[in-house]
Amino acid sequence: MSRIISVRFNTTGKLYFFDPGEYEVEKGGHVIVETSRGVEYGTIVDGPRDPDENWNKPIKQILRPANEEDEERYRYNKEKEKDAFRLCKEKIREHGLDMKLIDAEYTFDNSKILFYFTADGRVDFRELVRDLASAFKTRIELRQIGVRDETKIIGGYGGCGRPLCCHIYLSDFAPVSIRMAKEQNLSLNPTKISGVCGRLMCCLKNEEDVYEELNRMMPGVGDVVEVLDDGAQGEVISVNILRQTIRITVMNGDEKEARECRADEIKLVQKRSRKKAQNQANQ
Repeated sequence: MSRIISVRFNTTGKLYFFDPGEYEVEKGGHVIVETSRGVEYGTIVDGPRDPDENWNKPIKQILRPANEEDEERYRYNKEKEKDAFRLCKEKIREHGLDMKLIDAEYTFDNSKILFYFTADGRVDFRELVRDLASAFKTRIELRQIGVRDETKIIGGYGGCGRPLCCHIYLSDFAPVSIRMAKEQNLSLNPTKISGVCGRLMCCLKNEEDVYEELNRMMPGVGDVVEVLDDGAQGEVISVNILRQTIRITVMNGDEKEARECRADEIKLVQKRSRKKAQNQANQ
């Protein structure tokens, strides 16, 4: 089977796979390929490499590695996109449309201009398309995107102080749920677990598998456990997942005292009741 390379057409776009054929290409280089949108200029993200044994998708060959003329055309298109963006914003204001323009993109062969926008509902932009087609003398396509895609295109910095994952390397958005935050023992305060886009942070998915595995070896808050060393029993009051330690309350005479134990120093005696677990989750 032929080798494959992974190609991306913009900084935050999805990965597509092509056969380099007889050409010698390497990661970071640029290639010209045929796509459903026409001829495109892409960046090699990975490869060349042999596909997996179970690979059964058809793979197109690249047309050629990008030459100096292609590089110049790509830069020229990027400059034209700024003018297209500016003119489209003016037309949106003239038509009084309730939409926010996010980005403009020329296809490499200039056969189409794509405009990306966000809006709260459906927008009738037929008159806008006619005006833009008349101004640019080419095909026009307007695509409505969501807030996560908007943030992915624009970029920015997260609460961690680093550039947004979606803008730097994420090709697709993985499903993220509030259960992941609970699994990682994070505060459920929306402002602390939401990203710049206002949705749950994508990075909650990064360590989910690790936390799931660690949580399998730990009791939950409210469970009753027994200390293997001296047989003392107590109720779990807190859990440190990463350190694999727990704090329990045990009776010392007539008083309760808190003790910290490692996960391998205790055994589970009784799981907390569903009703108690629900009450704690609601607090």
